Amino acid sequence: MSRRPSSGGAAAPETKRVAIYTRKSTTMGLEQDFNSLDAQRDACLTYIERQPGWKLVDERYDDGGFTGANIDRPAFTRLMADIEAHKVDVIVVYKVDRLSRSLLDFVKVMERLNAAGASFVSITQNFSTADAMGRLTMNMLMSFAEFEREMISERTRDKIAGARRKGKWTGGPVPFGYSVKDKKLYINDVEAHVVREAFALFLQHRQMAVVARVLNRRGLQPRASRRQSKRGLLWTKDTIARVLRSPLYVGLMMHGDERFPGEHPPLIEQSTYQEAQRLLGESGRALRVHGTNPEYVLRGLLCCGTCGDPMTPASTTKKSGKSYRFYRCSRRDKYGKDLCPGKPLPAGAIEDFVVARLEGATADGTLAVRTKAKLEVRILKSRADYVTLRDSLNARIADHSAGASKLADEVARLEGRARELVEAKLRIEANNLEAAESQLRAVERDAVNLELDANHLDWFVGALRDFGKVWTNMTRENQGRLLRAIVAKVVVDDKQGKCRVELVNFDAAGDAMEAA
Repeated sequence: MSRRPSSGGAAAPETKRVAIYTRKSTTMGLEQDFNSLDAQRDACLTYIERQPGWKLVDERYDDGGFTGANIDRPAFTRLMADIEAHKVDVIVVYKVDRLSRSLLDFVKVMERLNAAGASFVSITQNFSTADAMGRLTMNMLMSFAEFEREMISERTRDKIAGARRKGKWTGGPVPFGYSVKDKKLYINDVEAHVVREAFALFLQHRQMAVVARVLNRRGLQPRASRRQSKRGLLWTKDTIARVLRSPLYVGLMMHGDERFPGEHPPLIEQSTYQEAQRLLGESGRALRVHGTNPEYVLRGLLCCGTCGDPMTPASTTKKSGKSYRFYRCSRRDKYGKDLCPGKPLPAGAIEDFVVARLEGATADGTLAVRTKAKLEVRILKSRADYVTLRDSLNARIADHSAGASKLADEVARLEGRARELVEAKLRIEANNLEAAESQLRAVERDAVNLELDANHLDWFVGALRDFGKVWTNMTRENQGRLLRAIVAKVVVDDKQGKCRVELVNFDAAGDAMEAA
């Protein structure tokens, strides 16, 4: 330790401002009068008292119930801020892993300590980062600490894999058709009947939509998840597919791509399962869904005129090799025609119709003029709204920051129940601060997008002014982008033979076109 010479020539110890940092991964036992954090602090106090020139700061830095796997901890955050503000020279900890169990995080912490001219001491491992040997020892200890943590994770994964290879149930969502008792899967007779019905119906009809429709019609509902209400819960093609494809129902346990004989009893005969897989393979080749394919320029715009649900792009290839593109109702696709009889629409025909309608609407140039005026007004208003909202959020952030700082000071002075109550208020204030900052970031992103819209205004208006020529010279991807910029939605009612093209509302009054 460096020493500062006194006026009389005798060496006097340099005054060091010292902070104690304590951490416990869980909250268990923290309610006791003398807990783990207190024990760590007392041991550190004893060490500090033996060091000449060391002075303990008034602030307390205790993190109870926070993991060492990351450094996102309130007391530690305060401590690092005080170090960088040059209020603390030395951190004293009981063990080095109280600071961090991650070598990468620890390296970052050390960089911040070095930049601030600070150091830390581990009292039980007897080293200080103030000297080269201490820093070497620290790096070795942290490497072993991270190695130990990774080994624990690896052993956990190996344990799960080993259990799966032995056919054991290792937890997670309980498969439909089974119940869990004593960590083992047992047949749930009520649900098992539904599973067997699903397989039988699929082998009969060869369509997952039909299976879903029949089960729903019979009132044989799937199991509700924690976030779902049992009321109104229905089977879909996707949930039927998960049941049909699961090897668990023939008594197998999965681990990755591997399958092992399970401890649980099977629900389905092997021959039934194999036939279902064969049919699933055929149906998978027959129909392809194209959710993001740029060839479908109306994706995200088409709505079923019967039920109001979106229509999704898909294609199928006939035995002749010819491919057909179309849009189909997502509700009918999921639940069957009982819930929506809306028929699939040929993609080319409906796309050509919408483009023709837009060419007609833009031919005289008035739509371009009106749209430009509306967009200019909207951009000006949005800019003003952004400034107002930004200033309001900055004021909220300042208030929450000041409130959090005041509560943090109170926490340092209090003990027991009073401290717990103030800490609870501090957490609320910190959450409010984080929410306000997140909202501000979102508002700033919107402002950037707004300026991009303003920069593209002339191009957009030009595209409306000469739509036909611009359209033919665009790629399919850019054609889709242009349509989504102009069109709000396209509603097709195949029963009445009507298609309604609704333009984007650039102000309170919208424009719409309708044709039989």
